[in-house]
Amino acid sequence: MKRAQVTGTWRVSVWILAGVLLLAGGSVSSSGVQGMIELQPIVSGLNRPVYLTHAGDGSGRLFIVEQGGRIRLLKDGQLLERPFLDIRSLVSCCGERGLLSVAFHPRFSENGFFYVNYTDRRGDTVIARYQVSNNPDVATTRGARTLLTISQPFPNHNGGQLQFGPDGFLYIGTGDGGAAGDPRNNAQNLQSLLGKILRLDVDAGQRFGIPPDNPFVGQSGVREEIWAYGLRNPWRFSFDRQTGDLYIADVGQDRWEEIDYQPADSPGGENYGWRIMEGFHCFNPPSNCDQSGLTLPIHEYSHGEGCSVTGGYVYRGHEIPELVGVYLFGDFCSGTIWGLQQVEPGVWERVVLLHTELQLSSFGEDESGELYAIDLRGTVYRIVPAGGS
Repeated sequence: MKRAQVTGTWRVSVWILAGVLLLAGGSVSSSGVQGMIELQPIVSGLNRPVYLTHAGDGSGRLFIVEQGGRIRLLKDGQLLERPFLDIRSLVSCCGERGLLSVAFHPRFSENGFFYVNYTDRRGDTVIARYQVSNNPDVATTRGARTLLTISQPFPNHNGGQLQFGPDGFLYIGTGDGGAAGDPRNNAQNLQSLLGKILRLDVDAGQRFGIPPDNPFVGQSGVREEIWAYGLRNPWRFSFDRQTGDLYIADVGQDRWEEIDYQPADSPGGENYGWRIMEGFHCFNPPSNCDQSGLTLPIHEYSHGEGCSVTGGYVYRGHEIPELVGVYLFGDFCSGTIWGLQQVEPGVWERVVLLHTELQLSSFGEDESGELYAIDLRGTVYRIVPAGGS
């Protein structure tokens, strides 16, 4: 497998950074483009916020997931007192367990359906569907439907992300089941739903259907829900809203954090390498591992720079034109926010955008493509141009 080239600079023949045009052949140091962005707090006092998204309904509302089991609603700049959804009685929290994300049906404006990923009181992963009530700011728990329950052998590595892809199917990130080193080799086991990206048709069947072009449809002894595999703990992934490309931030073991990539025209079935590989490096076995058939990351960073990657989004907003097309991501431990972009085929370049002291639990995207950074300690920030209002 060809290894993507990763460098510590951006080629400024492509970039205009911080309002300064550099001549072709120059570079911007990986120490960063400080002063390009800043964080503007928009709401605080939340209880362990771990995700933010929108409903795609034109309302401008932001939905903030609290790990303990509530979804809070930010409407017209105000945090509503009454939660949009409260399922704390069903959810086990905290550590890596809890209510972990929400995704709204592409036709939410018509059907009112949305989907949540949480760990139940036993610690197992539940994917469930809920619906908005007659009050558009409050969901009902009546008629809730469980689509999928996945047994979790250990309390960590639960994944947690839900995203509807450009194809209208629901994508689910699952961790390898926990403990260290994937002791049951779940990520490489195609009979297990752990350590995978799953892809479901939520509009088919009693609970869901299998898209007919899922890569393992019709193969015996293989779970047909699987879209990609070989992942350790894909806590956050996202689709580029313009290109449809998929970016997966996979939390590493002891040494390396990685960003994986799937182009929009992929038929699925990628094996991203865990537990054979951690980043670009052999893990099990620790040397001379067989890398045939693996899709290696587009980027890695060592635990000298952080300890737990937090995936973000490709910026497609309007407020920071210099960042359009750049994938923003960060690290939970160091609080660093980076930008990553493919500057030519197979060549990805990274730069530090901002050093923070946040516990970056997640990033969020609103309906207009503007991005947000979430501090687990209770504050949501909007990412704005430096000096912006």
